[in-house]
Amino acid sequence: MDTDFSLQQVLKLIEKEQTAVHMVLATGDMADNGSENAYRRLRDYCKQLPAPAFCVPGNHDNRLAMEAVINDGKPLVDVIDAGFWQILLLDSQVPGEVGGHLGVQQLTKLKRQLERAQQADKHVLIGLHHQPVPVGCAWLDEQMVADADQFFSLIEANPQVRGIIWGHVHQQQDFLRGDIKLMASPSSCVQFAPGSERFRAEDTAPGYRWLELYADGKIETGVSRVSGVSFTVDLDSKGYL
Repeated sequence: MDTDFSLQQVLKLIEKEQTAVHMVLATGDMADNGSENAYRRLRDYCKQLPAPAFCVPGNHDNRLAMEAVINDGKPLVDVIDAGFWQILLLDSQVPGEVGGHLGVQQLTKLKRQLERAQQADKHVLIGLHHQPVPVGCAWLDEQMVADADQFFSLIEANPQVRGIIWGHVHQQQDFLRGDIKLMASPSSCVQFAPGSERFRAEDTAPGYRWLELYADGKIETGVSRVSGVSFTVDLDSKGYL
């Protein structure tokens, strides 16, 4: 798929549907090979939206190039204060690997941030690239966050956490873990077929997930997809890495 074209169609859809965008969360894999040119195009495209964009690295990204281009050489933002909410962005990237892992440094930082959110009486939304739970695709579930058990032991000790959102799986998924919403978002390019044993693309249109965060901790969310536009997808492809 022409990923520049599909991303621009998704951004046009957001502009059409969302009258008050406060921020954009990009949950990884913004550039297939981590090229600075791709990040420059992404930065320029996001300027179409009247809101700041915050990014986490995916397995295809180059974090240093992302920081240099998207964040003017400064470290990527990992904590966003938004009224009654705190949004925590985690790095699940393992350089050179497809699968995800948080590690001691990220988990320690998360524990500290959750404690601060609890002290400030803020609800918490967590964003990362890799899925922390199985999504029902055998080939993708081999790539989920390897230390998800340690991750959830921190989450479940903190009632402030209301939602977790991720990318990577190129499909919409919605789960509940207790009272916590677990949300996989569609890709702005090609979609992966749900429930598949091996890699399989499908011709579902690209889209985005919208979220509304309320003062009482409620999350409303849904997925919207581009319509009326033709996208070419190679349904016979056996992989993309």
